[in-house]
Amino acid sequence: MAKTLILLFFATLLLSVPVAFTMGIAGLSAIFLHGGLNPLVATQRLFAGIDSFPLMAVPFFILASELMTACGLTNALLRFANALVGHVRGGLGHVNILVSMLFAGISGSALADAAGPSAIVMRMMREAGYEKNYAGALSAATATIGPIIPPSILAVIFAISTNGVTVAGLFLAGILPGILLGLSLALANHVVSTRHGYRGRETRADRAELRQATLAALPALIMPGIILGGILFGVFTPTEAGAVASAYALLLGFVLRAFRLRSIYHAFVRAAVITSSVFLIVAMASIFAWLLTYLQIPQSLAEVITGITENRIGILLILAGFALICGFFIDTLPALIILTPILGPIAYSAGVDPLQFGMMLVLNLTIGMITPPVGPVLFVVAAVGQLKIESLSKAVLPLLLAELVVLLLVILVPEVSTFVPNFFGFAN
Repeated sequence: MAKTLILLFFATLLLSVPVAFTMGIAGLSAIFLHGGLNPLVATQRLFAGIDSFPLMAVPFFILASELMTACGLTNALLRFANALVGHVRGGLGHVNILVSMLFAGISGSALADAAGPSAIVMRMMREAGYEKNYAGALSAATATIGPIIPPSILAVIFAISTNGVTVAGLFLAGILPGILLGLSLALANHVVSTRHGYRGRETRADRAELRQATLAALPALIMPGIILGGILFGVFTPTEAGAVASAYALLLGFVLRAFRLRSIYHAFVRAAVITSSVFLIVAMASIFAWLLTYLQIPQSLAEVITGITENRIGILLILAGFALICGFFIDTLPALIILTPILGPIAYSAGVDPLQFGMMLVLNLTIGMITPPVGPVLFVVAAVGQLKIESLSKAVLPLLLAELVVLLLVILVPEVSTFVPNFFGFAN
C-alpha cells in the first residue's frame, strides 16, 4: 500500500494536478485499494485535520494582513525604512530587507510579501540602477523572512501538527532566526553593492524626516507589539491575537480614513479565498499524513537514519537535507503537514527540542520557496518583475547561500530557537 500511495502521489504531481488534490487523490485511492481500511476514515481525517481552535488564527492573520495592505501602510513602512537605512551603501537593498522584516510582523506570508512590499522596492531598485535580476533575487530572498518572524502561518500549522508545541512558543522561537536572516541578507547585499558600486541615497535623513516617517509608520509598527505583547502577558491566545489584529486593522482603516467600502469588501474576499485554499490543503494533507503514519513509514525511515548515525547533529543534518529536497518539489504548506509526523518522532527520539526542530523545518521549507527550479516565490517575483526564471535563479544563489548559513546555525546552536521561548516561560 505504501508503494501505491507514493506512486499515485508523484504520478498526479507530474500531471500538474494542484497539490491539494494530488494528496487527496493519492490518499483516497490508497484507502479504497486497501481492503483493510474503512473508506469513512477519509471523511474523519478530513474533518479532524481542520477541527482545531489554534487553526482559527490563520484566517484572522490573513484578514489582518489584507486590511493593513488596504490601509496603504506599505508605503509608510517604505518611507520609514528608507529614512532609517537608505543612506548606507546598497541602501535600497537594505530598505528591501528591513521592509520585509517589518511586513513579516503583519502578514506572516512569503508570497504576500513578494507580491506586495518587495515588488515595490524591486521597481525602485531597478530605477536606481540596480541590475534587474539582482533586484528580483533580493526581493525573493527577503520575502522568505515573512514565515519566520511572528506571526507565522507555518508556525500555527506546525503547532497543530505536533503534540506539546504551543503556537506562542513557536512564534517566539522565530524571532532570533528571523533577525539572523535579515542580518545575513544585509551582509550579502553589502558585499554585492560594494562590488557593483550600488550607493545609498545622497543625504542622510535628518531628525525631522525620521520623526515624520516614524509617526506615519507607527500604526503598522504597533501591530506586532499588540500580537506578541498580548500573548506574552497572557492577555489572549494566539487565535484571539489574530482576531484582535484584524479588529485593530479594521479600526485603523476607519480612523485614517483609508478605507472605502469597496476596498473592505475586496480585502475580505481575498482573505476568504486564501483561507479556503489553506484549509483545503490542510484537510487533504491530513489524510495523506495519517496514511503515512498508519503505514509506519516514520519508523522505517528512523531505522534507516539511525543506521547511518545516532549523533543528534548528524540526524538533524540528514533531516534538513531530506526536507530541503522535498521542498524542491512540494509546496511549503503541504510539505510541512506531511513531513512533521514523519520527521518529528525521529528528531525527538534523538533528543532534539521540538521548538528547535519546528523552526528548523519551517526555515528549511521556507528556503525551499526560493530554491530553483520550482521555488514558488521565484515565479511570483519573475511574473511581477517580468524576469526570466533562469536568470533570476542564478542571481538568487549567493543570497540562498546566506540563508543556508542561518539554517546551519539553527541546527548547530539550539539556543537560536529556544532562548527566547525559554526566557519568557514557553519552554516545552
